[in-house]
Amino acid sequence: RCFVAILVALALAESSRVWLAAQSILQALDGTTPITYFIADGTPQTRFKPSDRQLADWAFKAWERSSGGRFTIQPSPEATARVRLYWAAASDGQYGEMRPLLVDGRRGAAVFIRPDTDGLGPDIGGRAASDPLLRDAIVYLTCVHELGHAFGLSHTDDFKDIMYSFVFGGDIVEYFGRYRRQLRTRADIAAVSGLSASDTTRLLSLYPPR
Repeated sequence: RCFVAILVALALAESSRVWLAAQSILQALDGTTPITYFIADGTPQTRFKPSDRQLADWAFKAWERSSGGRFTIQPSPEATARVRLYWAAASDGQYGEMRPLLVDGRRGAAVFIRPDTDGLGPDIGGRAASDPLLRDAIVYLTCVHELGHAFGLSHTDDFKDIMYSFVFGGDIVEYFGRYRRQLRTRADIAAVSGLSASDTTRLLSLYPPR
């Protein structure tokens, strides 16, 4: 499993054995044809908001833009989508997770995102409760991070990266705060990817020019 490092206790509790095992299952998807994707609706138990589907869609498109045309994405019904994004409840125990799939013999991924930020403690959850744009930024960045794994990227130890793992420590509040400071309105999320130059370089290394 990949736990997005919002909950410090969960992040620090990850053993190096589990962390390394998670990295070993990551591979690039087949980008020779459009990568099909599906975004589910959430249940009331997940604290999902209908507008969260747009955040997830922006996250998919952020990776597509960063590929520089090396792959394209295409919405698809769930049964045929190679990448599927679902909304998880707090009781499921993770904030974000990516699980590999096989779809018609090709590698895919199921991504699980927890949209409920209320339980993240006063430093993050409290601020998100009083700042809806911060809350949306957290959900969006969680989608971007987990989709990075779906597209084949492993964790890094560079705090600038969206693929950074908090098993290396770091200021979690600042991780989200620096992104929030780039936003004036919710619509800005569509244009501010959250990816670092290194994230993009690593993505391009996995997907050759077409």
